[in-house]
Amino acid sequence: MTEEKLKTLKGRKILITGGAGFIGSNLCEILLENNIETICLDNFSTGKRTNIEPFLDNDNFKLIEGDIRNLEDCHNACNGADFVLHQAALGSVPRSINDPITTNDVNVSGFLNMLVAARDANVKRFVYAASSSTYGDHEALPKVEDTIGKPLSPYAITKYVNELYADIFSSTYKLNTIGLRYFNVFGKRQDPNGAYAAVIPKFVQQFISHESPVINGDGSYSRDFTYIDNVVQMNMNALTTDNVNALNTVYNVAYGERTTLIELANLLKMYLSEFDDAIKNIEIKHRNNRIGDIPHSLASIDKAKQLLNYDPKYNISNGLKEAVNWYWKNLK
Repeated sequence: MTEEKLKTLKGRKILITGGAGFIGSNLCEILLENNIETICLDNFSTGKRTNIEPFLDNDNFKLIEGDIRNLEDCHNACNGADFVLHQAALGSVPRSINDPITTNDVNVSGFLNMLVAARDANVKRFVYAASSSTYGDHEALPKVEDTIGKPLSPYAITKYVNELYADIFSSTYKLNTIGLRYFNVFGKRQDPNGAYAAVIPKFVQQFISHESPVINGDGSYSRDFTYIDNVVQMNMNALTTDNVNALNTVYNVAYGERTTLIELANLLKMYLSEFDDAIKNIEIKHRNNRIGDIPHSLASIDKAKQLLNYDPKYNISNGLKEAVNWYWKNLK
């Protein structure tokens, strides 16, 4: 079904900001597999050159090394682009708490630069990475798009501001936008290294190295973990939809199920022990909860199903199996 939709993009040019990152490189991959002209804008602050190395010899791929904080770079990248998939951002709640200024510069000023450049280039549609952190302290589950709480971190504030700016550019400048609130995305090419690595690749690397993963809290906190292929599908649906009622709004991007951190760690231990029997005996450790972390996250995906025909294929179990297989080959 996705391949049929992507045929409508033949002859169009797609700009992916943050295209060398985890999600961005997976988006580049599917577009190039379907022979669609793809531009990658990245400054490699968090993206990896190894993520896009397989694409560099592809005639449909163009790399622009630039920074979304520089308006000229944004204009240069948007020149001639028909659509934008804006993935460039500084993620991580702890990073934003440690350095709120840089997080704001990239996620707010950089986002505004991209909106301005897209508007000036007459881009047909601007699909951007929003975040489940926008729900903040709103406790009700599942999370429904129209009801949010108070942000709990500088990162959450920046992603909410993105939605506000996108809405203004839609109403004021008639730039069609779609925001995708990602819920704990995981999968191939997600970096396990660094102080702000996401929990799944970090735990995988620790298990492979026979180290004990450390859970913040008692392990009862839960998340709607979302495999990368579901996210790619949603981006492609947002890019290709001809439903005008689906534009200029935001959507949850998730599977719609909740997994506790202790359940997650035990699943990873089980799947990885199929490759290395010693992993099943590794102890899981605990420490205090992190500042800014919300206890539970679970998405309603009804809106995405109804308006964008979203049909996620990967739950936590089969998604983790895919991810573990990839990491075992690439981290060893």
